[in-house]
Amino acid sequence: MDTHVLERLVAITGTSHAKTTVAQKLAYSYDATANFQAMPDIVLSPSSIEDIKEIVKVCAKHQIPIVSRGSGTNLAAGTTPTSGGVVLLFNRMNRILELDQENLTITVEPGVITQAINEKVASSGLFYPPDPSSMSISTIGGNVSENSGGLRGLKYGVTRDYVKALKVVLPTGEVITTGGKLAKDVAGYDLTSLFVGSEGTLGVIAEITLGLIPEPETKKTLLAFYNELEQAAETVSSIIAAKIVPATLEFMDKGTIQAVEDFMHIGLPADCEAMLLIEQDGDPAVVEKDMALVHQLCLEHGATSVQMAKSAEEAAQLSIARRVALSALARLRPTTILEDATVPRSEIAKMVKTIQQVAVKYDLLICTFGHAGDGNLHPTILTDERDEEEMSRVEAAFAEIFDRAIQLGGTITGEHGVGEMKSPYLEWKIGAEGMAVMKSIKQAMDPLNIMNLGKMFAKDTKKRIVVHHE
Repeated sequence: MDTHVLERLVAITGTSHAKTTVAQKLAYSYDATANFQAMPDIVLSPSSIEDIKEIVKVCAKHQIPIVSRGSGTNLAAGTTPTSGGVVLLFNRMNRILELDQENLTITVEPGVITQAINEKVASSGLFYPPDPSSMSISTIGGNVSENSGGLRGLKYGVTRDYVKALKVVLPTGEVITTGGKLAKDVAGYDLTSLFVGSEGTLGVIAEITLGLIPEPETKKTLLAFYNELEQAAETVSSIIAAKIVPATLEFMDKGTIQAVEDFMHIGLPADCEAMLLIEQDGDPAVVEKDMALVHQLCLEHGATSVQMAKSAEEAAQLSIARRVALSALARLRPTTILEDATVPRSEIAKMVKTIQQVAVKYDLLICTFGHAGDGNLHPTILTDERDEEEMSRVEAAFAEIFDRAIQLGGTITGEHGVGEMKSPYLEWKIGAEGMAVMKSIKQAMDPLNIMNLGKMFAKDTKKRIVVHHE
């Protein structure tokens, strides 16, 4: 980057809020995705929308790439500065601007930690449902950019379902406001939804208004253990067929259970093949009725043990056990690669079996957990990125897993996003026509191609080799 341009950018935020040394920039050259790393030219922390506008205008004039970054928890190489340029940090834009209890909304800056939103609204008896596993460290700006899901997605939906309004700095430096605190608004295209999940490729999200709901009155939690995967899958289907929509319906396979138990020591059995974590919240009478039926259905479909949490503290511990699955598995090998292939929930057993077969075929250690209620599974390969031969098998394994998910009516990602890691596979899901539409939107809004360059749109699409499974 030209020295004059660098000095102009530093002047916008001030020297103390610009990172220019190699050591400083190195910390922002990667995110939570294994095997992806690239150095930015500069890292800037704007304090306002005005700062962002000025940075974007300079970058547009000199065609400098911009990567918006939250806490770096991205799992698809969505915040790696592949083409150098500017990394925008929002650690200074971390203010809760307004809690509007009359309209059930909260307006925040993109750098607010998701858990802080939950804590703020809970003090007023309100509830923000989306709960990615990284919620204690991930930012709301990152959640919106990726349209993050979470454990409560089955009952409450994902981030997009709660984004009411946005302020976005466009690639020209202009600011657009979308949506509002309205229950109804069908004026024109749904631009709010266009930016949610766009992964920073269309603009910089600078302010977010979220919808809230009343906090549920009560919650119950249970664990069910199974000797066969099919029995756990059948239980999931039976619960939904009984017209019960749990707040949480989570799955862990044997390898994940063992890793979590070794990590937390909470008494999880080491000899079962699958575990379901099921939570229901809401009206006390309804919760009691639903969980009694869920308990019965678990036993009817082969659960060897069903345990109901006896206290709120025990329930919280069980929920944490699921949330730390990735951390527990990450202790086993130098490199952990977490994916999120998603299928219709009726196909969960087939998908888990495929993952097990792929693990054997490619001689890899793969553990699986995820959101059984909405079919969003997280096959996690434990490997070592320094082993090039093994990493080639890892790539082949994931390609086969993505292919099978699509065959079963699913998708290559349910909540992590496409980023750079999965960009070669996107066309498998949406087709050449879908890619053409996306590219036309990108071209219209970001003709200089400076917003998160290299993400979502791959240089080369992977050739799809359809594998026929039994």
